[in-house]
Amino acid sequence: MASSSVPAPRPHRPPLPNVAFRRLRGPRSPAEFAALVRRAAREIGERVSCDARYVGRVEAGEIRCPNYAYERVFLHMFPGRTLTDLGFAPRSAVRGRAARTAGDAPGATETDGAHEPYDTQDPYDPYDPDDRHHDDEESDVLRRAFMTGGGATVAAASLGPLGLSLDASPARRPRRAGAGQVSALEEAVRRIRLLDDRHGADGLYRRAAAPLRAAYALLDAGATRQATADRLHAGAGELAISVGWLAHDSGRFDDARSHYAEALATARVTGDPALEAHAFCNTAFLARDAGRPREAVRAAQAAQRAARPLGSPRLMSLLALREAGGWAGLADRAGCEQALVRAQALFGRGPSDEDPEWMSFYGEAELEGLEAQCWSTLGDWPRAARHARRAARLQDPHFTRNIALYTAELADDLARGGRPDEAAQAGTRVLDLLDQVQSSRIQTMLAGTARVLLPHRRAGGVADFLDRHASRPRAV
Repeated sequence: MASSSVPAPRPHRPPLPNVAFRRLRGPRSPAEFAALVRRAAREIGERVSCDARYVGRVEAGEIRCPNYAYERVFLHMFPGRTLTDLGFAPRSAVRGRAARTAGDAPGATETDGAHEPYDTQDPYDPYDPDDRHHDDEESDVLRRAFMTGGGATVAAASLGPLGLSLDASPARRPRRAGAGQVSALEEAVRRIRLLDDRHGADGLYRRAAAPLRAAYALLDAGATRQATADRLHAGAGELAISVGWLAHDSGRFDDARSHYAEALATARVTGDPALEAHAFCNTAFLARDAGRPREAVRAAQAAQRAARPLGSPRLMSLLALREAGGWAGLADRAGCEQALVRAQALFGRGPSDEDPEWMSFYGEAELEGLEAQCWSTLGDWPRAARHARRAARLQDPHFTRNIALYTAELADDLARGGRPDEAAQAGTRVLDLLDQVQSSRIQTMLAGTARVLLPHRRAGGVADFLDRHASRPRAV
């Protein structure tokens, strides 16, 4: 006789779409709605890394009940409604035990669950019914191993809690990956991007290398189902790109090139055009920054070929901007202008449900900022300054790093355009932000501006800016 303590097998239940939540989104794209969720979270002191994929999973019914942090945010956004009004299942039905309030949880505080931006999952995960014997406790450990919510750091993933080992011997080989591990991997990508948006890359890069090693160890182990394997490859590739960007923004160009190549190889192995387009997109950006403009043009064009079937005008717009940056580096003004016109026309078609979730940063501010970089490279300082000023003004306050980046671009364009007093004012605003942002790219730009301003020390505010800049500790 089977022990009564062992639950009887439950058949796989396909998720039911959350129609109520989809209605609440209205005409907004998933990315736009995710931005509203993050803004609402900040209003009540919560921290969630909501993005278009999370919204899509809620609407598809894959997240039957949100965690406590998301619950507080959603109820703040839609006062007077309950979770069931929003289309979610009761917590007791999902967890298999009585629902509790945040105050009932042992040691609960107002921010209980704030550092677990992932959903409260049904243990019988609809992605992977063969993985149903993995318990919730292990999934929680996996998520914590991949990321933390504290400050400007990402915790180095411990291979012990992940059940992984770098030892390649058969006896030590990790078990095949299930949906819980893949979900943790996907959330690691989101968390890294969120922290980079707020704080820049320098404090994150070395810590993010451990989750990447763990992700590729999972790839070597394989997955329990093909659908899980596809998610695992895509997640590992996206994580490689995210870690590559941290290296890129930290000035470690060789490391970045290696990570982007790894992501591209993963995309080619699995025939994933979305991942291939993303890898080529970042490769083009890196090539431009590394002084290889012709490679930047070719990589951007390859990205456009991969992305064309994906049906995202915004993605094609960004890739046209990457191409424009390469043409500018080649001093080809006509080629640059043609690519910029194409980028603006594609951007004007608006957001789409097909926009990749990693593109949440790409709005009007980024369009203006990248155009400013093109005109700056071409030496048209007044035009570059106009676009950089617009970029800084349009940027959502959530993206602290980008505000600092656009303002640094503005300061440099003003300095080189013969307006030292305005450049010093903009540079001082960047210095104010550097307590929150750690980016070698921004520090390098500001150092260049300071060198340009040295002969103009007597202009209004320049001496104060130069003295304050000189007193800052240099990045190690």
